[in-house]
Amino acid sequence: MATQRIVVIGAGFGGLATAIRLAACGHRVTVLEKRDQPGGRAYVYRQDGFTFDGGPTVITAPWLLGNLFALAGQEMEDHVRLVPVDPFYRIFFPDGTHFDYSGDAARMEAEIRRLGADEPDVAGYREFLRRSERIFAKGFTELATAPFLSWRDMARVAPDLIRLESFRTVYGFVARHVRDEKLRQVLSFHPLLVGGNPFQTTSIYALIHYLEREWGVWYAMGGTGAVVAALVRLLETLGGTLRLDTEVAQILTGSGRATGVRLTSGEELAADVVVCNADVAGAYAWLLPQAARGRPIGRRPERMRHAMSLAVIYFGTDRLYRGGDGPALAHHDIILGPRYEELLRDIFTRKILTDDFSLYLHMPTLTDPALAPPGCEAFYALIPAPHLGGQTDWARQAKPFRDRVMRFLEDHYLPGLSRHLVTERMIDPRHFRETLNSHLGSAFSIEPILTQSAWFRPHNRAPDLPNLYFVGAGTHPGAGLPGVLSSAVIADDLIAGVAG
Repeated sequence: MATQRIVVIGAGFGGLATAIRLAACGHRVTVLEKRDQPGGRAYVYRQDGFTFDGGPTVITAPWLLGNLFALAGQEMEDHVRLVPVDPFYRIFFPDGTHFDYSGDAARMEAEIRRLGADEPDVAGYREFLRRSERIFAKGFTELATAPFLSWRDMARVAPDLIRLESFRTVYGFVARHVRDEKLRQVLSFHPLLVGGNPFQTTSIYALIHYLEREWGVWYAMGGTGAVVAALVRLLETLGGTLRLDTEVAQILTGSGRATGVRLTSGEELAADVVVCNADVAGAYAWLLPQAARGRPIGRRPERMRHAMSLAVIYFGTDRLYRGGDGPALAHHDIILGPRYEELLRDIFTRKILTDDFSLYLHMPTLTDPALAPPGCEAFYALIPAPHLGGQTDWARQAKPFRDRVMRFLEDHYLPGLSRHLVTERMIDPRHFRETLNSHLGSAFSIEPILTQSAWFRPHNRAPDLPNLYFVGAGTHPGAGLPGVLSSAVIADDLIAGVAG
Protein backbone atom coordinates (compact mmCIF):
# COMPACT_ATOMS: atom_id res chain seq x y z
CA MET A 1 0.00 0.00 0.00
CA ALA A 2 1.23 3.49 -0.83
CA THR A 3 2.30 5.72 2.03
CA GLN A 4 -0.54 7.97 3.19
CA ARG A 5 -0.71 11.11 5.31
CA ILE A 6 -2.82 10.17 8.32
CA VAL A 7 -4.07 12.49 11.04
CA VAL A 8 -5.28 10.95 14.31
CA ILE A 9 -7.46 13.14 16.54
CA GLY A 10 -6.86 12.29 20.19
CA ALA A 11 -4.05 10.50 22.03
CA GLY A 12 -6.16 8.14 24.10
CA PHE A 13 -5.47 4.42 23.98
CA GLY A 14 -7.55 4.06 20.82
CA GLY A 15 -5.74 6.87 19.01
CA LEU A 16 -2.25 5.78 20.08
CA ALA A 17 -2.87 2.12 19.23
CA THR A 18 -4.22 3.00 15.79
CA ALA A 19 -1.35 5.41 15.14
CA ILE A 20 1.22 2.76 16.06
CA ARG A 21 -0.39 0.21 13.76
CA LEU A 22 -0.49 2.66 10.86
CA ALA A 23 3.04 3.94 11.45
CA ALA A 24 4.27 0.34 11.49
CA CYS A 25 2.82 0.04 7.96
CA GLY A 26 4.94 2.95 6.82
CA HIS A 27 2.32 5.71 6.82
CA ARG A 28 3.11 9.29 7.87
CA VAL A 29 1.10 9.58 11.08
CA THR A 30 0.48 12.69 13.15
CA VAL A 31 -1.47 12.46 16.42
CA LEU A 32 -3.13 15.64 17.67
CA GLU A 33 -3.95 15.94 21.38
CA LYS A 34 -5.67 18.98 22.91
CA ARG A 35 -4.30 18.41 26.42
CA ASP A 36 -0.74 18.84 27.69
CA GLN A 37 -0.28 15.08 28.12
CA PRO A 38 -1.21 12.04 26.06
CA GLY A 39 -3.60 9.38 27.38
CA GLY A 40 -7.08 10.87 27.01
CA ARG A 41 -9.03 9.44 29.91
CA ALA A 42 -5.77 7.81 31.02
CA TYR A 43 -4.34 11.20 31.97
CA VAL A 44 -1.88 11.29 34.89
CA TYR A 45 -2.10 13.77 37.77
CA ARG A 46 1.08 14.47 39.73
CA GLN A 47 0.93 16.60 42.86
CA ASP A 48 2.66 16.84 46.22
CA GLY A 49 4.85 13.83 45.46
CA PHE A 50 1.88 11.59 44.57
CA THR A 51 1.04 10.07 41.18
CA PHE A 52 -2.59 9.36 40.30
CA ASP A 53 -3.85 7.55 37.21
CA GLY A 54 -6.70 9.71 36.00
CA GLY A 55 -8.83 6.99 34.44
CA PRO A 56 -8.48 3.28 33.58
CA THR A 57 -6.63 1.20 36.17
CA VAL A 58 -7.71 -2.35 35.25
CA ILE A 59 -5.60 -3.95 32.51
CA THR A 60 -6.99 -7.13 30.95
CA ALA A 61 -6.08 -9.00 27.76
CA PRO A 62 -2.49 -7.64 27.98
CA TRP A 63 -1.55 -9.39 24.75
CA LEU A 64 -3.45 -6.66 22.90
CA LEU A 65 -0.82 -4.22 24.15
CA GLY A 66 1.95 -6.71 23.49
CA ASN A 67 0.88 -6.95 19.85
CA LEU A 68 1.62 -3.25 19.37
CA PHE A 69 5.24 -3.68 20.43
CA ALA A 70 5.56 -6.80 18.30
CA LEU A 71 4.73 -4.69 15.23
CA ALA A 72 8.08 -2.96 15.77
CA GLY A 73 9.87 -6.23 16.53
CA GLN A 74 10.03 -5.42 20.22
CA GLU A 75 8.95 -7.08 23.45
CA MET A 76 6.51 -5.22 25.69
CA GLU A 77 8.37 -6.54 28.74
CA ASP A 78 11.36 -4.40 27.76
CA HIS A 79 9.23 -1.24 28.07
CA VAL A 80 6.42 -1.92 30.56
CA ARG A 81 6.38 -4.16 33.61
CA LEU A 82 2.97 -5.73 34.16
CA VAL A 83 2.30 -7.58 37.42
CA PRO A 84 -0.75 -9.72 38.22
CA VAL A 85 -3.32 -8.41 40.68
CA ASP A 86 -4.70 -11.00 43.11
CA PRO A 87 -7.48 -10.98 44.05
CA PHE A 88 -8.83 -9.23 40.99
CA TYR A 89 -11.27 -7.34 43.22
CA ARG A 90 -12.25 -7.36 46.88
CA ILE A 91 -15.98 -6.72 47.00
CA PHE A 92 -17.36 -5.29 50.25
CA PHE A 93 -21.00 -5.47 51.29
CA PRO A 94 -22.82 -3.08 53.66
CA ASP A 95 -22.92 -5.71 56.43
CA GLY A 96 -19.11 -5.79 56.58
CA THR A 97 -18.62 -9.07 54.74
CA HIS A 98 -16.47 -9.26 51.63
CA PHE A 99 -15.81 -11.50 48.64
CA ASP A 100 -12.40 -12.00 47.06
CA TYR A 101 -13.01 -12.23 43.32
CA SER A 102 -10.30 -14.06 41.38
CA GLY A 103 -9.69 -16.10 38.25
CA ASP A 104 -9.30 -19.39 40.09
CA ALA A 105 -12.47 -21.48 39.92
CA ALA A 106 -11.72 -23.44 43.10
CA ARG A 107 -11.04 -20.29 45.09
CA MET A 108 -14.18 -18.71 43.68
CA GLU A 109 -16.23 -21.69 44.82
CA ALA A 110 -14.67 -21.47 48.28
CA GLU A 111 -15.57 -17.77 48.42
CA ILE A 112 -19.13 -18.55 47.34
CA ARG A 113 -19.45 -21.00 50.23
CA ARG A 114 -17.87 -18.54 52.67
CA LEU A 115 -20.38 -15.92 51.51
CA GLY A 116 -23.12 -18.23 52.76
CA ALA A 117 -24.51 -19.37 49.41
CA ASP A 118 -25.64 -22.99 49.17
CA GLU A 119 -24.40 -25.83 46.98
CA PRO A 120 -26.98 -25.22 44.23
CA ASP A 121 -25.43 -21.79 43.82
CA VAL A 122 -21.97 -23.35 43.54
CA ALA A 123 -23.33 -25.55 40.77
CA GLY A 124 -25.02 -22.50 39.28
CA TYR A 125 -21.71 -20.65 39.24
CA ARG A 126 -20.13 -23.52 37.33
CA GLU A 127 -22.88 -23.33 34.73
CA PHE A 128 -22.55 -19.54 34.56
CA LEU A 129 -18.82 -19.95 33.97
CA ARG A 130 -19.43 -22.52 31.23
CA ARG A 131 -21.92 -20.27 29.46
CA SER A 132 -19.76 -17.16 29.83
CA GLU A 133 -16.99 -19.05 28.04
CA ARG A 134 -19.35 -19.64 25.11
CA ILE A 135 -20.31 -15.97 25.07
CA PHE A 136 -16.64 -14.99 25.20
CA ALA A 137 -15.79 -17.25 22.25
CA LYS A 138 -18.42 -15.57 20.09
CA GLY A 139 -18.60 -12.03 21.48
CA PHE A 140 -14.89 -11.37 21.93
CA THR A 141 -12.77 -13.91 20.08
CA GLU A 142 -14.87 -13.82 16.92
CA LEU A 143 -16.72 -10.50 16.85
CA ALA A 144 -14.63 -7.90 18.74
CA THR A 145 -12.57 -7.07 15.64
CA ALA A 146 -15.34 -7.58 13.07
CA PRO A 147 -16.22 -4.15 11.56
CA PHE A 148 -20.06 -4.42 11.41
CA LEU A 149 -20.46 -1.86 8.63
CA SER A 150 -23.58 -3.41 7.13
CA TRP A 151 -26.87 -4.64 8.55
CA ARG A 152 -26.03 -7.92 6.81
CA ASP A 153 -23.14 -8.36 9.25
CA MET A 154 -25.63 -8.13 12.09
CA ALA A 155 -28.12 -10.46 10.39
CA ARG A 156 -25.38 -13.04 9.93
CA VAL A 157 -24.59 -13.28 13.66
CA ALA A 158 -28.11 -12.65 15.02
CA PRO A 159 -29.03 -16.37 15.33
CA ASP A 160 -25.87 -17.01 17.37
CA LEU A 161 -26.54 -14.02 19.59
CA ILE A 162 -30.08 -15.21 20.22
CA ARG A 163 -28.80 -18.68 21.15
CA LEU A 164 -26.43 -16.99 23.60
CA GLU A 165 -29.42 -15.20 25.17
CA SER A 166 -28.16 -11.72 24.28
CA PHE A 167 -31.73 -10.47 24.79
CA ARG A 168 -31.27 -10.97 28.54
CA THR A 169 -29.54 -8.43 30.73
CA VAL A 170 -26.33 -9.32 32.55
CA TYR A 171 -28.15 -9.40 35.89
CA GLY A 172 -30.98 -11.45 34.40
CA PHE A 173 -28.48 -13.90 32.93
CA VAL A 174 -26.68 -14.25 36.26
CA ALA A 175 -29.99 -14.63 38.14
CA ARG A 176 -30.90 -17.62 35.99
CA HIS A 177 -27.97 -19.50 37.52
CA VAL A 178 -27.60 -18.32 41.13
CA ARG A 179 -30.14 -17.32 43.77
CA ASP A 180 -28.06 -15.65 46.49
CA GLU A 181 -28.42 -11.87 46.08
CA LYS A 182 -24.86 -11.08 47.15
CA LEU A 183 -23.53 -13.59 44.63
CA ARG A 184 -25.74 -12.10 41.95
CA GLN A 185 -24.12 -8.73 42.60
CA VAL A 186 -20.62 -10.26 42.57
CA LEU A 187 -21.22 -11.83 39.16
CA SER A 188 -23.07 -8.89 37.58
CA PHE A 189 -21.13 -5.71 38.47
CA HIS A 190 -18.76 -5.88 35.49
CA PRO A 191 -20.86 -3.76 33.08
CA LEU A 192 -20.28 -0.82 35.41
CA LEU A 193 -16.59 -0.98 34.44
CA VAL A 194 -17.58 -0.07 30.86
CA GLY A 195 -20.42 2.33 31.71
CA GLY A 196 -23.33 -0.10 31.62
CA ASN A 197 -26.19 -0.85 34.00
CA PRO A 198 -26.21 -4.60 34.81
CA PHE A 199 -30.02 -4.45 34.69
CA GLN A 200 -30.03 -3.02 31.16
CA THR A 201 -26.75 -4.13 29.53
CA THR A 202 -26.97 -7.10 27.17
CA SER A 203 -25.75 -10.37 28.64
CA ILE A 204 -23.04 -10.49 25.96
CA TYR A 205 -21.04 -8.46 28.46
CA ALA A 206 -20.95 -11.50 30.75
CA LEU A 207 -17.94 -12.36 28.60
CA ILE A 208 -15.87 -10.00 30.79
CA HIS A 209 -15.98 -12.62 33.55
CA TYR A 210 -14.35 -15.21 31.31
CA LEU A 211 -11.97 -12.70 29.71
CA GLU A 212 -10.54 -11.87 33.12
CA ARG A 213 -10.35 -15.52 34.06
CA GLU A 214 -8.58 -16.36 30.79
CA TRP A 215 -5.91 -13.62 30.84
CA GLY A 216 -5.99 -12.23 34.37
CA VAL A 217 -6.12 -8.69 35.76
CA TRP A 218 -2.85 -6.76 35.61
CA TYR A 219 -1.25 -3.59 36.90
CA ALA A 220 1.50 -1.64 35.13
CA MET A 221 4.27 -0.60 37.52
CA GLY A 222 4.31 3.18 37.51
CA GLY A 223 0.58 3.20 36.77
CA THR A 224 -1.42 3.09 33.56
CA GLY A 225 0.37 6.28 32.60
CA ALA A 226 3.55 4.21 32.24
CA VAL A 227 1.81 2.25 29.47
CA VAL A 228 0.78 5.47 27.74
CA ALA A 229 4.35 6.77 27.91
CA ALA A 230 5.70 3.52 26.47
CA LEU A 231 3.21 3.68 23.58
CA VAL A 232 4.25 7.26 22.78
CA ARG A 233 7.91 6.19 22.68
CA LEU A 234 6.97 3.30 20.42
CA LEU A 235 5.05 5.60 18.09
CA GLU A 236 8.01 7.95 17.82
CA THR A 237 10.37 5.03 17.21
CA LEU A 238 8.18 4.10 14.24
CA GLY A 239 8.39 7.64 12.86
CA GLY A 240 5.03 8.93 14.11
CA THR A 241 4.54 12.41 15.53
CA LEU A 242 2.59 13.49 18.62
CA ARG A 243 1.55 17.14 18.97
CA LEU A 244 0.27 18.17 22.41
CA ASP A 245 -1.75 21.29 23.25
CA THR A 246 -3.20 21.02 19.75
CA GLU A 247 -6.98 21.16 19.51
CA VAL A 248 -8.94 20.28 16.39
CA ALA A 249 -11.74 22.70 15.55
CA GLN A 250 -13.12 20.94 12.47
CA ILE A 251 -12.67 17.92 10.25
CA LEU A 252 -12.35 19.30 6.72
CA THR A 253 -14.27 17.64 3.90
CA GLY A 254 -14.62 17.91 0.15
CA SER A 255 -15.87 15.76 -2.73
CA GLY A 256 -17.34 13.24 -0.30
CA ARG A 257 -14.12 12.65 1.63
CA ALA A 258 -12.29 13.93 4.68
CA THR A 259 -9.45 16.15 3.47
CA GLY A 260 -7.77 17.04 6.76
CA VAL A 261 -8.39 19.08 9.87
CA ARG A 262 -8.45 22.71 10.94
CA LEU A 263 -7.00 23.52 14.37
CA THR A 264 -8.34 26.12 16.78
CA SER A 265 -5.20 28.11 15.95
CA GLY A 266 -6.37 28.32 12.35
CA GLU A 267 -3.68 25.98 11.04
CA GLU A 268 -4.86 23.37 8.53
CA LEU A 269 -3.34 19.91 8.11
CA ALA A 270 -4.09 18.00 4.92
CA ALA A 271 -4.63 14.26 5.22
CA ASP A 272 -5.43 11.27 3.06
CA VAL A 273 -7.05 9.56 6.06
CA VAL A 274 -8.47 10.95 9.31
CA VAL A 275 -8.87 8.76 12.39
CA CYS A 276 -11.00 10.19 15.19
CA ASN A 277 -10.40 9.09 18.77
CA ALA A 278 -12.48 11.96 20.11
CA ASP A 279 -15.90 11.29 21.63
CA VAL A 280 -17.95 10.00 18.70
CA ALA A 281 -21.11 11.96 19.52
CA GLY A 282 -19.14 15.14 19.98
CA ALA A 283 -17.28 14.55 16.72
CA TYR A 284 -20.49 14.17 14.69
CA ALA A 285 -22.10 17.13 16.42
CA TRP A 286 -19.20 19.59 16.52
CA LEU A 287 -16.20 18.52 14.40
CA LEU A 288 -18.00 17.65 11.17
CA PRO A 289 -19.61 20.30 8.96
CA GLN A 290 -23.41 20.06 8.98
CA ALA A 291 -23.51 18.91 5.35
CA ALA A 292 -21.02 16.09 6.00
CA ARG A 293 -22.57 14.55 9.09
CA GLY A 294 -24.84 12.11 7.27
CA ARG A 295 -26.61 9.39 9.20
CA PRO A 296 -23.93 7.16 10.76
CA ILE A 297 -26.64 4.75 11.96
CA GLY A 298 -30.40 4.97 12.46
CA ARG A 299 -29.93 7.75 15.02
CA ARG A 300 -27.27 10.37 15.36
CA PRO A 301 -24.88 9.48 18.21
CA GLU A 302 -25.90 12.53 20.25
CA ARG A 303 -29.48 11.21 20.25
CA MET A 304 -28.53 7.76 21.49
CA ARG A 305 -28.55 6.67 25.11
CA HIS A 306 -25.31 7.66 26.79
CA ALA A 307 -23.56 5.87 29.61
CA MET A 308 -23.30 7.15 33.15
CA SER A 309 -20.76 9.67 34.26
CA LEU A 310 -18.45 9.60 37.26
CA ALA A 311 -17.22 11.58 40.20
CA VAL A 312 -13.61 10.71 41.02
CA ILE A 313 -11.71 11.82 44.10
CA TYR A 314 -7.93 11.39 44.01
CA PHE A 315 -6.30 11.67 47.41
CA GLY A 316 -3.18 10.85 49.36
CA THR A 317 -2.55 10.24 53.04
CA ASP A 318 0.51 10.60 55.25
CA ARG A 319 -0.03 7.15 56.76
CA LEU A 320 -0.43 3.61 55.46
CA TYR A 321 -3.70 1.67 55.56
CA ARG A 322 -2.83 -2.00 55.74
CA GLY A 323 -5.69 -3.41 57.81
CA GLY A 324 -4.36 -2.82 61.32
CA ASP A 325 -7.21 -0.56 62.41
CA GLY A 326 -9.76 -1.11 59.65
CA PRO A 327 -10.76 -3.55 56.92
CA ALA A 328 -7.88 -5.04 54.93
CA LEU A 329 -8.12 -3.45 51.50
CA ALA A 330 -6.99 -4.90 48.18
CA HIS A 331 -5.54 -3.17 45.12
CA HIS A 332 -9.04 -2.98 43.56
CA ASP A 333 -11.96 -2.62 45.99
CA ILE A 334 -15.63 -2.60 45.03
CA ILE A 335 -17.68 -1.12 47.89
CA LEU A 336 -21.39 -1.78 47.41
CA GLY A 337 -24.02 0.36 49.05
CA PRO A 338 -27.30 -0.73 50.67
CA ARG A 339 -29.20 -0.48 47.36
CA TYR A 340 -28.20 -2.17 44.11
CA GLU A 341 -30.93 -2.15 41.46
CA GLU A 342 -32.62 0.91 42.92
CA LEU A 343 -29.40 2.94 43.01
CA LEU A 344 -28.62 2.02 39.41
CA ARG A 345 -32.13 3.07 38.39
CA ASP A 346 -31.53 6.44 40.04
CA ILE A 347 -28.26 6.88 38.13
CA PHE A 348 -29.22 5.57 34.69
CA THR A 349 -32.96 6.17 34.41
CA ARG A 350 -34.00 8.89 36.86
CA LYS A 351 -30.57 10.59 36.53
CA ILE A 352 -30.53 11.89 40.08
CA LEU A 353 -27.74 12.17 42.63
CA THR A 354 -28.74 10.41 45.85
CA ASP A 355 -27.39 10.37 49.39
CA ASP A 356 -26.25 6.74 49.09
CA PHE A 357 -23.73 5.40 46.60
CA SER A 358 -21.50 2.50 45.64
CA LEU A 359 -17.89 3.09 44.69
CA TYR A 360 -14.63 1.66 43.44
CA LEU A 361 -11.65 2.37 45.70
CA HIS A 362 -8.28 2.06 43.98
CA MET A 363 -5.26 1.53 46.25
CA PRO A 364 -2.28 1.17 43.88
CA THR A 365 0.38 1.81 46.52
CA LEU A 366 -0.39 -1.64 47.91
CA THR A 367 1.36 -2.93 44.77
CA ASP A 368 3.47 0.07 43.79
CA PRO A 369 4.64 2.17 46.79
CA ALA A 370 6.62 4.46 44.46
CA LEU A 371 3.39 6.29 43.55
CA ALA A 372 3.48 8.07 46.93
CA PRO A 373 6.17 9.48 49.26
CA PRO A 374 7.58 7.02 51.83
CA GLY A 375 5.03 6.05 54.46
CA CYS A 376 2.17 7.49 52.41
CA GLU A 377 -0.74 5.97 50.53
CA ALA A 378 -2.36 6.97 47.20
CA PHE A 379 -6.04 6.32 46.49
CA TYR A 380 -8.80 7.18 44.14
CA ALA A 381 -12.48 6.78 44.83
CA LEU A 382 -14.60 6.44 41.70
CA ILE A 383 -18.34 6.88 42.18
CA PRO A 384 -20.91 6.22 39.41
CA ALA A 385 -23.05 9.29 38.87
CA PRO A 386 -25.77 10.39 36.43
CA HIS A 387 -24.62 12.15 33.28
CA LEU A 388 -25.51 15.77 32.64
CA GLY A 389 -28.84 14.91 31.05
CA GLY A 390 -30.33 15.09 34.54
CA GLN A 391 -30.90 18.08 36.81
CA THR A 392 -27.91 17.78 39.14
CA ASP A 393 -26.26 21.14 39.74
CA TRP A 394 -22.65 20.02 40.19
CA ALA A 395 -21.46 23.55 40.92
CA ARG A 396 -23.57 23.38 44.07
CA GLN A 397 -23.55 19.64 44.82
CA ALA A 398 -19.94 18.61 44.17
CA LYS A 399 -18.57 19.66 47.57
CA PRO A 400 -21.39 18.14 49.69
CA PHE A 401 -21.15 14.94 47.63
CA ARG A 402 -17.38 14.81 48.13
CA ASP A 403 -17.87 15.30 51.88
CA ARG A 404 -20.37 12.41 52.07
CA VAL A 405 -18.00 10.07 50.26
CA MET A 406 -14.95 10.97 52.34
CA ARG A 407 -16.90 10.80 55.59
CA PHE A 408 -18.18 7.35 54.61
CA LEU A 409 -14.65 6.15 53.82
CA GLU A 410 -13.36 7.49 57.12
CA ASP A 411 -16.18 5.91 59.13
CA HIS A 412 -15.93 2.47 57.52
CA TYR A 413 -12.64 1.89 55.67
CA LEU A 414 -9.97 4.54 56.30
CA PRO A 415 -9.87 5.49 60.01
CA GLY A 416 -8.65 9.02 60.69
CA LEU A 417 -8.76 9.92 56.98
CA SER A 418 -9.55 13.60 57.55
CA ARG A 419 -6.54 13.97 59.87
CA HIS A 420 -4.15 12.21 57.52
CA LEU A 421 -5.29 13.69 54.20
CA VAL A 422 -2.39 15.58 52.60
CA THR A 423 -3.39 16.00 48.96
CA GLU A 424 -6.63 15.83 47.00
CA ARG A 425 -8.24 16.56 43.65
CA MET A 426 -11.74 15.84 42.33
CA ILE A 427 -13.38 15.63 38.93
CA ASP A 428 -17.11 15.30 38.19
CA PRO A 429 -19.31 15.05 35.06
CA ARG A 430 -18.41 18.62 34.09
CA HIS A 431 -14.82 17.47 33.53
CA PHE A 432 -15.92 14.84 31.01
CA ARG A 433 -17.98 17.41 29.10
CA GLU A 434 -15.67 20.40 29.23
CA THR A 435 -12.19 18.83 29.21
CA LEU A 436 -12.82 15.58 27.34
CA ASN A 437 -15.59 16.91 25.05
CA SER A 438 -17.81 13.98 25.99
CA HIS A 439 -21.48 14.42 25.14
CA LEU A 440 -23.56 14.97 28.31
CA GLY A 441 -20.41 14.40 30.33
CA SER A 442 -20.69 10.64 29.85
CA ALA A 443 -17.56 8.87 31.08
CA PHE A 444 -17.98 5.92 28.68
CA SER A 445 -19.77 7.38 25.63
CA ILE A 446 -22.62 5.27 24.14
CA GLU A 447 -24.39 3.05 26.67
CA PRO A 448 -23.77 -0.68 26.00
CA ILE A 449 -27.33 -1.95 25.59
CA LEU A 450 -28.30 -4.52 22.95
CA THR A 451 -29.83 -1.98 20.56
CA GLN A 452 -26.60 0.06 20.72
CA SER A 453 -24.14 -2.79 20.15
CA ALA A 454 -22.28 -4.09 17.09
CA TRP A 455 -23.98 -2.71 13.91
CA PHE A 456 -26.31 -0.58 16.06
CA ARG A 457 -23.28 1.25 17.50
CA PRO A 458 -21.61 4.17 15.67
CA HIS A 459 -19.54 2.53 12.95
CA ASN A 460 -15.76 2.42 12.79
CA ARG A 461 -15.92 3.99 9.33
CA ALA A 462 -18.15 6.96 8.55
CA PRO A 463 -20.75 5.85 5.96
CA ASP A 464 -20.64 9.12 4.00
CA LEU A 465 -16.91 9.81 4.34
CA PRO A 466 -15.09 6.59 3.46
CA ASN A 467 -11.67 7.79 4.65
CA LEU A 468 -12.87 8.92 8.11
CA TYR A 469 -12.53 6.28 10.84
CA PHE A 470 -13.59 6.16 14.49
CA VAL A 471 -11.86 4.38 17.36
CA GLY A 472 -12.41 4.45 21.10
CA ALA A 473 -15.18 3.78 23.58
CA GLY A 474 -18.09 5.16 21.53
CA THR A 475 -17.67 2.95 18.49
CA HIS A 476 -17.64 -0.84 18.04
CA PRO A 477 -16.86 -2.91 20.08
CA GLY A 478 -17.13 -0.53 23.04
CA ALA A 479 -15.50 0.83 26.20
CA GLY A 480 -12.78 -0.73 28.31
CA LEU A 481 -9.17 -1.30 27.27
CA PRO A 482 -9.81 -4.55 25.32
CA GLY A 483 -12.67 -2.91 23.41
CA VAL A 484 -10.78 0.29 22.65
CA LEU A 485 -7.65 -1.59 21.53
CA SER A 486 -9.83 -3.85 19.37
CA SER A 487 -11.32 -0.79 17.67
CA ALA A 488 -7.77 0.12 16.60
CA VAL A 489 -7.41 -3.31 14.98
CA ILE A 490 -10.64 -2.72 13.06
CA ALA A 491 -9.56 0.72 11.82
CA ASP A 492 -6.15 -0.61 10.77
CA ASP A 493 -7.74 -3.48 8.83
CA LEU A 494 -10.24 -1.16 7.13
CA ILE A 495 -7.56 1.30 6.08
CA ALA A 496 -5.43 -1.56 4.78
CA GLY A 497 -8.40 -2.88 2.83
CA VAL A 498 -8.38 -6.31 4.51
CA ALA A 499 -11.82 -5.84 6.13
CA GLY A 500 -15.16 -4.28 5.29
